Amino acid sequence: MVRFSSSLEDKQPQKRNNEVRNDFDLEYSRLTQSEIRQRPVYTQETPNYIERQPQVIERYEDYDNISLDEKPQIAEPLQFNPKDNIQFGVEYSPTSRPPVIGNNYTIRSNSIIYNDVVIGDNFRTGHNVVIRENTNIGDDVLIGTNTVIEGNVVIGNDVSIQSNVYIPTNSVIEDNVFIGPCACFTNDKYPVRINYELIGPRIRRGASIGGNTTFLSNVEIGEGSIVAAGAIVIHSVPPFYLAIGTPARIKPLPDHLKVPNKL
Repeated sequence: MVRFSSSLEDKQPQKRNNEVRNDFDLEYSRLTQSEIRQRPVYTQETPNYIERQPQVIERYEDYDNISLDEKPQIAEPLQFNPKDNIQFGVEYSPTSRPPVIGNNYTIRSNSIIYNDVVIGDNFRTGHNVVIRENTNIGDDVLIGTNTVIEGNVVIGNDVSIQSNVYIPTNSVIEDNVFIGPCACFTNDKYPVRINYELIGPRIRRGASIGGNTTFLSNVEIGEGSIVAAGAIVIHSVPPFYLAIGTPARIKPLPDHLKVPNKL
């Protein structure tokens, strides 16, 4: 049975609040004196708790002179071993330029666009999009939520890229291309095994890519071709052909599908 509260003065929340206080008192009674000193101090006058402010010291040498119950915050920045390969605040080169975006754009929250990116008019993104450096994007392009473009990528006009798509470096996507959700393109033929020139895919004009597809490096998807959902493409697809299956089988595209994408 679904129950809806008819008033803000419902009795049930008050009962739950009392149960929470009782559980808190029971837990508090089991603490040692040392643990009690480390917990926030509550006062009856103010409903919010008051935390003890730690002392701030300027030198590491003074840290040992402070009691264990009053461990201070250290004003010096965090230091990491260079072997840990951790670096904060990586700076752009002096010749780097801020991104350039055309008119009438919509960039949704938590999206990141690096320097040296050029984007045309009527650009739209979902949330959490990442577009890295040296990417050139044309007019009327949609980039869906959680899509990652790794940089050194060229994207043409009238392109629709759906959510959760991964586009590696050195990829080219021409005009009037549709890429379905969760498509994954690669650019390394022998990952972490041998040195190999990173070559991403080349998606020709008017191609249509289904969802959950995977592409090996250095493949070309021909003009007007279709890659069916779930296909794993290991070879290039000729113009106006259909790639379907795992691994993808290639066969001529039916005549009724040899039409432009309606983006």
